[in-house]
Amino acid sequence: MIVPCGRFSGEERRRVKANNREYNSRFHYANNRIRTSKYSILTFLPINLFEQFKRAANAYFLFLLILQLIPEISSLSWFTTIVPLVLVLTVTAVKDATDDYFRHQNDDQVNNRQAKVLLDGELQNEKWMNVRAGDVIKLENNQFVVADLLLLSSSEPHGLCYIETAELDGETNLKVRQPLAVTSELGDDISRLVEFDGAADCEAPNDKLDKFEGILSWNDCQHYLNIDRILLRGCVLRNTEWCFGMVIFAGPDTKLMQNSGKPQLKRTSIDRLMNTLILWLFGLLFFMGIILGIGNSAWEHQVGIYFEIYQHWDEPVTGSIYSGFLTFWSYIIILNSVVPISLYLSVEVIRLGHSCFVNWDRKMYYDKEDCPAEVRTTTLSEELGQIEYIFSDKTGTLTQNIMTFNKCSINGIVYGEVIYQAQSPDEGALVSAAKNFGFIFKTRTPNTITVEEMGTLVTYRLLAILDFNNDRKRMSVIVQNPDGQIKLYSKGADTILFERLHPSSQELMTLTTDHLAQFAGDGLRTLVVAYKNLDKEYFQEWFELYQKANAANADCRDEKIALAYEEIERDLQLLGATAIEDKLQDGVTETIANLLRANIKIWILTGDKQETAMNIGYSCRILTDFMDEIFIVAGQTEMEVGKELRKAKDHIFGCSSDSSSGSTSRENHDVSMEDREGTVTGDYALVINGHSLAHALKADLEYEFVETACICTTVICCRVTPLQKAQVVELIKKHKRAITLAIGDGANDISMIRSAHIGVGISGREGTQAVWNSDYSFAQFKYLQRLLLVHGRWSYFRMCKFLCYFFYKNVAFTLIHFWFAFFSGFSAQQKFTRRRECNECLVDDNADDDENFHSLDVLPLQTIYDQWFITLFNIVYTSMPVLAMGLLDQDVNEQDCLDFPKLYAPGQQNLLFNKRIFFICIAHGIYTSFVLFFIPCGSFYGLVEQDGKNIGDYHSFAVTISTSLIIVVNVQIALDTSYWTCINYFFIWGSIAVYFASLFVMHSNSLFKLSPNYYPFVGNADNTLDQTNIWLIILLTTVISIIPVITFRFMSKDVSPTLSDQIRFLHKAKRKKRPIPKPMHPRYISRPRRSAYAFSHVEGYGELITSGKNMRFSGLRSVSGTGKAMEKIRWIDNLRKRT
Repeated sequence: MIVPCGRFSGEERRRVKANNREYNSRFHYANNRIRTSKYSILTFLPINLFEQFKRAANAYFLFLLILQLIPEISSLSWFTTIVPLVLVLTVTAVKDATDDYFRHQNDDQVNNRQAKVLLDGELQNEKWMNVRAGDVIKLENNQFVVADLLLLSSSEPHGLCYIETAELDGETNLKVRQPLAVTSELGDDISRLVEFDGAADCEAPNDKLDKFEGILSWNDCQHYLNIDRILLRGCVLRNTEWCFGMVIFAGPDTKLMQNSGKPQLKRTSIDRLMNTLILWLFGLLFFMGIILGIGNSAWEHQVGIYFEIYQHWDEPVTGSIYSGFLTFWSYIIILNSVVPISLYLSVEVIRLGHSCFVNWDRKMYYDKEDCPAEVRTTTLSEELGQIEYIFSDKTGTLTQNIMTFNKCSINGIVYGEVIYQAQSPDEGALVSAAKNFGFIFKTRTPNTITVEEMGTLVTYRLLAILDFNNDRKRMSVIVQNPDGQIKLYSKGADTILFERLHPSSQELMTLTTDHLAQFAGDGLRTLVVAYKNLDKEYFQEWFELYQKANAANADCRDEKIALAYEEIERDLQLLGATAIEDKLQDGVTETIANLLRANIKIWILTGDKQETAMNIGYSCRILTDFMDEIFIVAGQTEMEVGKELRKAKDHIFGCSSDSSSGSTSRENHDVSMEDREGTVTGDYALVINGHSLAHALKADLEYEFVETACICTTVICCRVTPLQKAQVVELIKKHKRAITLAIGDGANDISMIRSAHIGVGISGREGTQAVWNSDYSFAQFKYLQRLLLVHGRWSYFRMCKFLCYFFYKNVAFTLIHFWFAFFSGFSAQQKFTRRRECNECLVDDNADDDENFHSLDVLPLQTIYDQWFITLFNIVYTSMPVLAMGLLDQDVNEQDCLDFPKLYAPGQQNLLFNKRIFFICIAHGIYTSFVLFFIPCGSFYGLVEQDGKNIGDYHSFAVTISTSLIIVVNVQIALDTSYWTCINYFFIWGSIAVYFASLFVMHSNSLFKLSPNYYPFVGNADNTLDQTNIWLIILLTTVISIIPVITFRFMSKDVSPTLSDQIRFLHKAKRKKRPIPKPMHPRYISRPRRSAYAFSHVEGYGELITSGKNMRFSGLRSVSGTGKAMEKIRWIDNLRKRT
């Protein structure tokens, strides 16, 4: 949670005076402390309890506890509710406190970093959190920028400053910032910096990373400020020894934190569904209570009045209606186990176990950086098995952030395998490769470039930069060497520069084209380089034209500048081409292929340019040359963007209609979005830039954008701000109601990570802020497929089976009370029964001879079970087997999960646990309870012991039903278990053994002597279970309860087997050593060469060394194991027919 820390409300303009904390304190600006934690020591208890009691079940059990404290209606002891309730609240609170403790640690790590602040006339070390607006800060090379600073001076000539903005926009290339000339003169003179008292009047805090507007007033002069004068928090100072800056925005007011968004309380879709189902169970509970309350009133009115003389109440209940009212509340307490509080405790334990499995997974451990996978939020495990949309950053997430100069073609000769790595993008790799050949870039100023050429320093005069933009796809620079020669050097996409070559370069162009095809076939980013000699007169004429274009009106300036560029960039001489490898992380292509096969849609949201993003899309094969169409939305107005989106949508539906039913998209206008998506037969992609996306996210166009984007296989959003990333995620959550996952590695991904249902942080080269704000983290993108397809799928599968079984067994357990009420006069009140002592055992006696009675006891004869069985049923007798299934069960092994990505579909479609499945479980439980009660009830009619004595008493009946229940529910979980381990065997047999041990102990004479009121069934277990007839009843009850389940499952697997059923059949066939045909190997096909180009710098501030890209690929190869998947599935069907 981003806390304002005293933020001045309603701020419209920011006024900051340098070196004057007293003045700035008037405005109550935020300090530089950040806070992502949710709680403090004082607020933890009230806020956490409030959040926990927002769960309907927790609130219900609190209400139930209050009811149990009312003597008139209390039918069970209060400890049966308060103990599990306190346990659940405590476990959840400890888990939440632990999670928040780590957030506090991360916050403290950032807030306690040291910064050099100019205080009291000298530089002092100060914690980041104590930095204030107006403070003058000194930064040194490779340090993070403390806050949003106005650059004052630096160690470089003319005050130039180089920063890396990877955590803001995902780009690792260096950006140039330059201070005002008047402040650049301050240098590092502390005395002059102390005297600096400039006042900045600027915009209020906002989330716009590419804009800043303000005025600096100093020495009676005003100077205009823009984003080129600002160093933003999250940037890193590079290639600059030192710089000084004045804090404008601090802490939560910085643009980075403004883009971070607010942390959200994440609940899984199953959590939300369970809240609804719990409300339905409440309705069922109250319905049963009303039925039994009415039954009690009727019984009291017609029959009960004849039994009042036998009831030893201090104050007899008067009136059947009042009796029914009390009975209603008593049965609410008795039947409360239909919504067991142990359910939530068990769910938390299972989720914790699933989280530990991820933490312990050695296959997600990255040994190069000693980085294991880490679960930072333990309550979302099953939602990993339901992901439909993945939103991924590009730089550092899909790529390694490493560029390698791989090959080049110079004058028709290929020079290959030149390996030299650089963390900065293309231009870094090019400059580094040049250094490797003896041409070393030394220094630059706004007007000169100095290069060491084979040991000799040569200074070039920079005359003009012909900047890059998306339309030009090229960049040129005009320089003058020491000999006075003027040359133009140009680099760009081959398709662009080849059109501007002199005819004399035709033969070389043909040869270079072949080399480019070779480079692109290897997946390298290609770039063509050309030059042109300029005479001084021609350059002077052109330069005057260029200056006039720059001075033109804003309406036509860009057009005139473009014409000036076109004028001089003609008749170029081809030099050659370069090939740079933009290294993807290991396994990215295979991972994406597997995720796409799992029907997960992948969107790339990046701050990079369109060409860069698209080429990475081709590299990782999100984009392919075999797609039906790639739509590029680049409209500058809302109307243009809407028109382009509608055109793309009409094209898709038009093609789909032509290939299927022949209907038009207009005829299907009223069809739902999901139904229309199902009609799309082609493979499409959508690419949209940040400017157009800003319009698409507006209310009038958002639905149009979502509908068009969601019918595409791939969506790439480029040049997007961190806030736009979060808005895209929120838009999909709003309109699609799909489970989303966001993955990134930089601070610019925080808002997206927080907005998605699941946030994943990559422990990469761009800091750890994304990891701190994530739910899951690991070192490589390739681990995502294991997280989702293995751990996620298993977690969803296990949780669904656990919930189905839990609801079933508790309905079966609870409804036996309901049936019994019809045979006990609907009595839910504590009943007094007189007993007499006879030969160390108790015998019921209704004789009028009071002298024969020993005592007057309270016995809960209105319930079919004794209170100890009710208390221990969920906690002891049935808890461990279902936990073992929820933690360990699996229908297929981990390799099958990866080889058959279609196994992931049930989670996306909510097939394993939904409202329909829930009602089936309830119906199953009702049937089981009916059998468990009425078969013993009918069997006990006239039942006698072997010696002829009647054994159809209440106590024997209760033992028979409880024993049948324990056996039936354990047989049921044995049928539900797909993957058997020694733990499952131990818990199932152990639970049955514990039940019988507890039964004989609680029915023993020893406990009766200690507390007759709590252990009244003395000797009953020995007497009942010693009868053969009782065991025959238990066997009959078990068989009738289980036979329908076995029949249904055998028929369903034979008639309509699931994919997991077919895979298990495959493994069974392999074990029988049947001949298995080898799958055919996929044929590799060549792909046409695709020409594209990308620069790694921004338009507007010309930088000298940039690069481009042209990506092509040979045939698409299948991922590890997945290429055989469909062959296996088809073979399974054939095998089943033969067997």
